[in-house]
Amino acid sequence: MSRRGEFKRAKYFCGLIYRCPPAAELAIARLQKLVSEIDNRSAVIPFSQTPYYRAEMGEPLFRQFVSFRQLLGPERLVGIKIAAMQLEAELAEAGKRTVNLDPGYLSEANVIIATAKNHYHRVPLADGIYAHMEYVLKDGRIQFLPWTYPDFQTAAYLEFFNCLKEAQRLERRGG
Repeated sequence: MSRRGEFKRAKYFCGLIYRCPPAAELAIARLQKLVSEIDNRSAVIPFSQTPYYRAEMGEPLFRQFVSFRQLLGPERLVGIKIAAMQLEAELAEAGKRTVNLDPGYLSEANVIIATAKNHYHRVPLADGIYAHMEYVLKDGRIQFLPWTYPDFQTAAYLEFFNCLKEAQRLERRGG
């Protein structure tokens, strides 16, 4: 018989897509108050794999990831995504987002990103928020899934997530 237990805490991150660096910096400052102190940032990466955000946000677009120092329970994801969506709306200009925020977490088993868009491979969580599994972690390595976004398969993204995996491992060991 299985028994319920507490979820292990996870390493949270947020992906930002933006055109203007000041909007991204303001969002990062607000995210720190919302989630936890930032402990790592990826390089700023040109975001050109899809035209999805161009009409709303303009171009050129950039992607950056930040991670948060404090490990948190995965059940916090819904509240963080809802707060991130409110932050996007607050930072919007003329009804258009200046920054897109995609919070998620890395657990010992996978990388999950919160989304408000349903699709066949997404799991409903609560309040209109779904879990999108971007990667699985198997044998200590990041493994792609059939729906892993092409940009998440690039070396620049993998560098960030491998660093995140190592940071989580060290934090769990108390170092």
